[in-house]
Amino acid sequence: MALVSVSDDLAKKSFTSVENKFITKYLPVLEPIAVKVYLFSLYVYQNALSSYTLEDLAKHLSITEDEAKNYFEYLEEFELVSVLSLAPFEVKILDADNVYGTPKKFKPEKYADFTKTVQNIIKGRMISPNEFREYFLLLEEYGFEQDALIMIITYCANLKGDNIRFQYIKKVAKSFADDGVTTAKKVDEKLSAYTSSTPALIKIFASAGINRQPDFEDDKLYKKWTAELGFEDDAIAAASKQFKAKTAEKLDAALTELYKNKKFDIKEICDYCKNKNSVFNATLDIARALGVYMQNTAPYVENYVNVWYDYGYSFECMKTVAMYCFKHNMKSFEDMHEFINKLYNDGIVTDTGVNEYIGKLNAQDGFIKNILNLCGLTRKVIAWDRESLKRWKSWDFSDEMILEAAKLSAGKSNPTAYMNGILSTWKSEGTFTPDKIQSLSVKAATTDTTISRAEIERHYHNLRHAAEDAAEKALNRALSDDIYGKIYRDLNELSIQLAFAELRNPNAADELTKRIGGLEIQGDKRLKELGIDKTNFTPRYSCKICNDTGYDQNGKPCTCMKKFIASLK
Repeated sequence: MALVSVSDDLAKKSFTSVENKFITKYLPVLEPIAVKVYLFSLYVYQNALSSYTLEDLAKHLSITEDEAKNYFEYLEEFELVSVLSLAPFEVKILDADNVYGTPKKFKPEKYADFTKTVQNIIKGRMISPNEFREYFLLLEEYGFEQDALIMIITYCANLKGDNIRFQYIKKVAKSFADDGVTTAKKVDEKLSAYTSSTPALIKIFASAGINRQPDFEDDKLYKKWTAELGFEDDAIAAASKQFKAKTAEKLDAALTELYKNKKFDIKEICDYCKNKNSVFNATLDIARALGVYMQNTAPYVENYVNVWYDYGYSFECMKTVAMYCFKHNMKSFEDMHEFINKLYNDGIVTDTGVNEYIGKLNAQDGFIKNILNLCGLTRKVIAWDRESLKRWKSWDFSDEMILEAAKLSAGKSNPTAYMNGILSTWKSEGTFTPDKIQSLSVKAATTDTTISRAEIERHYHNLRHAAEDAAEKALNRALSDDIYGKIYRDLNELSIQLAFAELRNPNAADELTKRIGGLEIQGDKRLKELGIDKTNFTPRYSCKICNDTGYDQNGKPCTCMKKFIASLK
């Protein structure tokens, strides 16, 4: 029969869980009240009694608050808890560390001289038997020479004061042991290396406003900053001021950021920090100009504004472009990025160049607005109007000739399409000056008196719409599948990342290209499973020459238009 069993009623009740290692290893050696404090702390945590205070715990266990604090510090020496704060008093319960079984027993006479020496070093408090037991464990389990461990304790006491807690000493000792430094000779060499970097760290800490002495962890960071990242002491001090890093951890994060952005010189660091604030403010201004709400500015800074700045655009220039984009219905960072890429590819980077270019675009829109008014239209200028004007200009028509075509198109059912027909006819006939314009009727626009321009435009509009609608439906059918829909979105996202990477990080671009290739294979496989032909995503125009516009690339009536007109005769 089992040593212990429980009733059915007890089995149904709630419980507080305790680690088995606590029972097998710590329970036999801990002071009884310390066990009570530990178990009651587990009960408070596991039952979510968040409002419980140290006063409540002490009252429940019939001890004073000071006694409760002392028992928590006693448990901390066993690494069963960690005291996080003294005011208000807060502790964290740790896992029962190390091995199964009771703590090792040591012969006091073996370490008599060692214990006297350690107590003389740590004069601010009496060292408890449990703390000495932990020192003995360091000596025997980690292989420290007694003199080596005494040197470490001395170093820690000199650094932190003679009231130093054991947890810090143990942390330093374990760090030495991890590096294989357990003999007095090796410890002396390592401490000498720490000492050599201390003056530099003291100077850096003073510059950063870090009000403490550097320790062994700071020395590791210093070696990282200088040997691994390549920063000089003056640059580290400058970084601490610019980033207002009041802790070694924050200074480490600042230097890591500077390293990623390849800023090592003091001037580079100062300029980077100055621009960093400017970039943040500029991003907010651009977002306001575009009418974009940003929950987090970081992605917009990294993926857009920093990229534009690296192109050579000033922040003021970016705001000018943002206002232009908003007025022309490009109301996102992505739309603005596309516009800036066009400027950049055309070599338009300076403030003067951008202002002149935008001025020309505004003047162009004003001219298009004049065309629309002559046609009898009151709507806003759209992208199609700009593309049409660009095409007409490429046919070598002057503004005067384009306006003449607009006058002739007034009152027609589709004035801009009618203009396209008139100008196409003039081009084919070599009519490029007003004095050569004959009395044009529908014949001039369509080459046949019995067929209206509207009928031809309606025919080609229907052809284009049918082809594009079929392509859109095919894509929407594929996107309705969850698997392919995710692949499609991921491909779009990676394509955007690739565009940035090709400019800033060729190695990352190669990796993204591989990932895109893999996703495309997965997408093609899924489409095959769905029975969808990927080529259907592209409109299948009935005429490959003009793509169902009625005009070839030279602006002349396509052969398909002539056939259509002939079919109507």
